[in-house]
Amino acid sequence: MSFTPLHVYKNQTMVKNILLLNFSNDRFFIITFLLSLIYCTILIGNFCIFIIIRVETHLHTPMYFFLSNLSVLDICYSSTTLPIITFNCATGNKRISLVNCIAQLYLFVSLGGAECILLAVMAYDRFVAICNPLRYPVVMRIKLCAGLAAASWLSGFFNSILHTVMASKLEFCQLEKSVNQFFCDVPSLVQVACNSTKASKILIYVVSVFVGFTPFLYIVITYIQIISNIMKIKSSEGQWKAFSTCSSHLIVVTLFFSTGIFHYVGPTGYSIELENVASLLYSILTPVVNPIIYCLRNKDVKGALRKYFWRVYFLIL
Repeated sequence: MSFTPLHVYKNQTMVKNILLLNFSNDRFFIITFLLSLIYCTILIGNFCIFIIIRVETHLHTPMYFFLSNLSVLDICYSSTTLPIITFNCATGNKRISLVNCIAQLYLFVSLGGAECILLAVMAYDRFVAICNPLRYPVVMRIKLCAGLAAASWLSGFFNSILHTVMASKLEFCQLEKSVNQFFCDVPSLVQVACNSTKASKILIYVVSVFVGFTPFLYIVITYIQIISNIMKIKSSEGQWKAFSTCSSHLIVVTLFFSTGIFHYVGPTGYSIELENVASLLYSILTPVVNPIIYCLRNKDVKGALRKYFWRVYFLIL
C-alpha cells in the first residue's frame, strides 16, 4: 500500500478547518459568563444610544448622526467575533470551517476599516463645529453627512476585499491548521501559511498605513487645530465647553487606534499571551466603552436617556 505525499494533493487536500485558540478548560464557566456579559453590554449600550438618537429630535444633528452610525458599527463589529469566541469557550469546540473563517475575516477587517474612516469623519465634524461654527449648518448638510457615513462603510468593505483575496490564496500543510488567535484575522493566518507570505505581509503594512495610519494622522492634525482654536477662547468656561464636545471622541480614538496599531503593525518580540490580549482588546474594548464614555461625558445623551427611561417606566406603571 503506497502513500501519496501531502504536497501532491495541493487543492484536493486543502485545509478544511481552522483550529482557533481557546481559553483554559478549568475556567471556561467564568470566562463564558464574562464574555456573555460583555457582549450583552455592547448590544444594550449601543442599541440604547442608537434608539435614543433616533427618537429624540433635538439629537438630530450631524454629531449624533455619526454617533448613531458608530453604535451600529460597534454592534456589527463585536458580533463578528464575540459570539464565536463565547461559543467555543462554552463548548470547548475550537474548529471553524475555512469558509466561515474567511467570512469572519472579511467582516472583521471591513468593519474595523470602516470604524477608522468614521472616526476621522467625526473628527472633521468637530473641526467644523469648533473652528468654523458660523458655517457649520451650511457645511455639515444632511446630504454631506449621509455621503460621509456611506463612504466610511463602503471604504471598509472595499478595503477588506484585498485582505480576503490574499487570505484565500494562502496554502496550509495540514487538513486542520491551528492558529494562535481567538478568531480569524489576517496576521494569524499569514503566520501559519506554508507558502511564501512576503507579499501578504507587505500588503498588511501598506493597507494598514492607508486605512489605519492615514485616518489617525488626519485626526491628530485636526485635533491640533481644534486645540489651537480652543486656546484662543478667552473665557475658561468657553474653553471647557468647546473641549467637552470632542473629549469623548478623543478618548475613543485613543483606545481604538492604540490597540489597533499594536495588533497590526506593533513591534515584535512580545509574548504570545500579550499579543493575544491585545487582539482581544482591539475587538471588544472600543464597542464596550463607547456607550459608557458617551453616556457619562455627554450631557445631551445622558439627559435624553434619563428622560426616555422615565417615560417608559411610567408607561409600564
